[in-house]
Amino acid sequence: MIKILAVIMLIGGAISLVMGVLGIFGSLALAISPWPLAILGFVFFIAGISMLKYRKDTDEVAVANKKAE
Repeated sequence: MIKILAVIMLIGGAISLVMGVLGIFGSLALAISPWPLAILGFVFFIAGISMLKYRKDTDEVAVANKKAE
């Protein structure tokens, strides 16, 4: 479950980051300001990557807890 959320955050952050950067440099006309879009895209992209790298999935934690008992 955690890995699925991380992948969703990673993809959403990457899309938002690309749209924000293109909006900042004028290649893409957006209805909103591109700076918050780029900043939020960066935050979600980094959060998604770090969750994929450092978090164990819920299934792995459940198996580890059963082995410990």
